Amino acid sequence: MKTRKKNRHPVRIVTLGCSKNVVDSEVLFSQLAGGDLAVSHEHDPGPEGTVVINTCGFIDHAKQESIDTILHYAREKGQGRIGKLYVTGCLSERFMPELEKEIPDVDQYFGTHDLVRLLATLGCDYRHELVGERTTSTPAHYAYLKISEGCDRPCSFCAIPLMRGRHVSKPMEQLVTEAGRLAAKGARELLIIAQDSTYYGLDLYKSRQLAQLLERLARVDGIDWIRLHYAYPSGFPEDVLEVIRDHAAVCRYIDMPLQHINDRVLASMRRGIGGHRTRELVERIRTRIPEVVLRTTLITGYPGETEAEHRELVEFVRQARFERLGAFTYSHEEQTHAASLADDVPAEAKEERKAEIMAVQQENSRSFNDAMVGRELKVLVDRKEGDFFVGRTEFDSPEVDNEVLIDAADSYLRIGDFSRVRIESAEDFDLIGVPSGRVPVSADE
Repeated sequence: MKTRKKNRHPVRIVTLGCSKNVVDSEVLFSQLAGGDLAVSHEHDPGPEGTVVINTCGFIDHAKQESIDTILHYAREKGQGRIGKLYVTGCLSERFMPELEKEIPDVDQYFGTHDLVRLLATLGCDYRHELVGERTTSTPAHYAYLKISEGCDRPCSFCAIPLMRGRHVSKPMEQLVTEAGRLAAKGARELLIIAQDSTYYGLDLYKSRQLAQLLERLARVDGIDWIRLHYAYPSGFPEDVLEVIRDHAAVCRYIDMPLQHINDRVLASMRRGIGGHRTRELVERIRTRIPEVVLRTTLITGYPGETEAEHRELVEFVRQARFERLGAFTYSHEEQTHAASLADDVPAEAKEERKAEIMAVQQENSRSFNDAMVGRELKVLVDRKEGDFFVGRTEFDSPEVDNEVLIDAADSYLRIGDFSRVRIESAEDFDLIGVPSGRVPVSADE
């Protein structure tokens, strides 16, 4: 994806980390294009061009990837393959003095709230008329919709508030307008994201307004699927469940990071909810929304986690039968509360615990997939890969969840279209199907 403008050195935006960073880079792209710069998400800008790296600073692996990327482009700059090099995003926000000292070849570092200053450095004025405008870097048929910035949660292991600041909701009217613009550009699916989507509205409207927002987004012409991510369990606004159940455009899918189930660990994590209430919430969600799919994430090897506490977590995963799940090993984050605790679970034990949880999850996923065999499902076709068209059901988010494989030798499908697919067989994390008909535009499930 590329926009060419006149007589200006091109800018390449390199995006690392989560979907929130993706949206930030898309906003930067639109501002630069509006300022008459040639800008791209993926093309080499050449020896006179500029590179802007949007970094991640969340966990050790992501921080290392960001540092390695900065070093790579610093070498490119030293060898004359690019012109200027700028770094922004979470890693830069959190560790700017250290980065300036250790990697001085970067022309300038910027934080997460420095968009206006970054634009000025690149020779552009911030354009207020472009608020809500984005040049998406995802496939045209889906787009992320970031409904708030920052986070007010006190989770002991998380540095997001240090990098992103306090929670700030975007006005509902602005989000509905943005959704309409994305739909006009071809988006059929909106992926709702935030640091904590369930907190939406508390600052602006003095009450949780996520359900009302979803209802309004469900009425946007051209949007077939709306998918909810990053729902915090403590204080979960249960009126959201009625919206998911009653609106065909809102996917029966909730991404709810739980992190653990043991009471002591949850209390140390400062999650604001214990194991009993967590179990009750999961049960209520499943009772009130038939066929709901739950995605969660868990942390293994949190400071002080005993073998018995780990066993409780494994058994919870087995009993709760999450359809989608990811697990991460704990790592200290500077300046967080948990960093003051002894990181006393050996790295090998952390990895073994993670592997055990994922082995149970593999069984859960296969059981769910086996139950899909013989059913006809609505599938959004994402891409063609080798001999297969690859798509997703409403139960799957892009890049992190299961996929549906359709033999391209037997069928022709258009990327970005919905198709009715009969599921013929199942694997642990994928489904195999054959088309049974194209879905009309805006057809209900």
